[in-house]
Amino acid sequence: MQKTLPLPLLASLLLGTAAHADTGKLLLTGGVSSIEGAAGGGLTPWAVIGSNATAGETGGSAYLTHVGTRDYGLNIYGAAVGIHDRYELSIARQDFNTRDTGVALGLPGLHLKQTMVGAKWRVLGDAVLDSDTLVPQVAVGVQYKKLGSTGLDGTLAALGAKRSGVDVYVSATKLFLGQSLLVNGTLRATKANQNGLLGYGATLGGNENRYTLQPEFSVAYLLSKNVAVGAEYRFMRNKLEGAGRAAGLGNGLRSEDWKDIFIAWAPSKNLSLTLAYVDLGVIVPATTGSRKQTGYYLSAQVAF
Repeated sequence: MQKTLPLPLLASLLLGTAAHADTGKLLLTGGVSSIEGAAGGGLTPWAVIGSNATAGETGGSAYLTHVGTRDYGLNIYGAAVGIHDRYELSIARQDFNTRDTGVALGLPGLHLKQTMVGAKWRVLGDAVLDSDTLVPQVAVGVQYKKLGSTGLDGTLAALGAKRSGVDVYVSATKLFLGQSLLVNGTLRATKANQNGLLGYGATLGGNENRYTLQPEFSVAYLLSKNVAVGAEYRFMRNKLEGAGRAAGLGNGLRSEDWKDIFIAWAPSKNLSLTLAYVDLGVIVPATTGSRKQTGYYLSAQVAF
């Protein structure tokens, strides 16, 4: 049986391919690490390429993120390599602690663990160099995601949901440097339920197991050269609710859109810290009394 390398070792090997770059990037214009590993905001990728590397350079980044809501906890870590400010490779691991939901399902201590590998290619524009024009920076990306095996495998299979999937997205990022404003729009083709934490697709009840297009938006304002505030809104696919109804769960598997309000601080060119208020809507409302999953997001990133 072929063995796979643990994620921390893969991340170190990924970063080991990157030479230390003497960056020419402006602080925070490379974004931070999103929950799936790609550079951007906390919830959604941007068209920017991760790390501090500019054209002709190779750089890397690594990050740790914790999200705490009323009923759940999510820990994420990962790394990315930026090549010539045009290509990005990323890897990340999510560990979703179900807390009392797992207990209610008869699975105390249930953790949903997901590994994500991504690639991004800048195909048009330069966010900084084109900041005095209307041309945005545009990138296309792909993310392969795989959910680890848990006690929910049988439930997901009964709902017609798979444990792996591929997202494809296109992002356009526009930096208005004179106005200290950055805006981003992303369009994602996905089958993921709750970002993949509840599998991919759902065919029970005659649901069509097709990709759907989900928009995502971000806006950030630079208060100073190293402090930015902003907000994000990520539309979330809700196909699992129909399968849940067919299984007699009513709206117990409903999904809602994700959003946040954040502040990011870069005390140096190699370190950034992000704090956010998050609202992830309802997640498995059948076991949480339909409570909104609001809480906090805290992330630290190192980049070179």
